Amino acid sequence: MARISPVLRSVAGGYAHWCPGCEEMHVFHVSRPAPSGARWTWDNNAEAPTFKPSMVVATRCHYFLTAGEIQFLDDCTHALRGQTVDLPELP
Repeated sequence: MARISPVLRSVAGGYAHWCPGCEEMHVFHVSRPAPSGARWTWDNNAEAPTFKPSMVVATRCHYFLTAGEIQFLDDCTHALRGQTVDLPELP
C-alpha cells in the first residue's frame, strides 16, 4: 500500500482509509470491482476525497465519504453511529 496523502493509501484496485468507528482500514474499489462486485467513483481529491455511492461493511458500518468527511448512518452498530466526523489521518 502506497500512501498518497495523509488520509488515503493506494491499494490494488482502489483506495483505503482508516475508519475511526471500526478502527480498521476500509477500501473503496475504483479501478476494478471488489470481490462482491461493488465499485465506486472517486473525485480524485486525495486530501478531502469523495467516493460514491455509500460504503457498507457487513452489518457494522454504513457511511458516505464526502469532501473528507465521514457521515456514519443510523444503521451502523458502532459508537459513531449517526455522527459526521473528519476523515482521520492514517495510523
